Amino acid sequence: MSWTIDKNHSSIGFTVKHMMFTTVRGAFVNFDGNLNFDEQHPENTAVDIAVQLDSINTHDAKRDAHVQSADFFDVENNPTMTFRSSSVEVLDAEHYKLHGDLTLHGITQPLVLSVTREGENKNPLSGNRVVAYSAEGSLNRKDFGLGFNVALETGGWLLSEQVKLVIEVQAVEQPAVVLSQPVAELASVA
Repeated sequence: MSWTIDKNHSSIGFTVKHMMFTTVRGAFVNFDGNLNFDEQHPENTAVDIAVQLDSINTHDAKRDAHVQSADFFDVENNPTMTFRSSSVEVLDAEHYKLHGDLTLHGITQPLVLSVTREGENKNPLSGNRVVAYSAEGSLNRKDFGLGFNVALETGGWLLSEQVKLVIEVQAVEQPAVVLSQPVAELASVA
């Protein structure tokens, strides 16, 4: 069953330590994605997400511009971050480990997300079925060539290497494609 991420009810966020003790939060505003969820066999689920890196928002325009520069994302040459799942480990009916490949800054590395199914319902305004998931994970930014940092006078570094991911997704079921002609008739027309 195919589902499309509803950007208006979803978020892709992150946290990073600044000066070794302050947590800075940010999010990406522009992203798209699909989930092909097999309700009978969740282990067969597939997830594809593409994030536009120039849509980063850390509530500081100067910092956002720096993160988009060649010191970090190099958005001019690497405008998109993608995640493609490779397998799903079912822990129970509502908890999963989603394994996949994250491509960022031209480098692909494995990433595992801890996923919780938050619920499902029918949207009373549109009539569409919706499902919600939350996911968390972490990555080392140096694994993606994002090594910029500044040594602190008192010891330590300006930025942590670990980045925590915090994701909330609401997805909308896509209607199944119904062929108006039998497949044999379509083949004869082509």
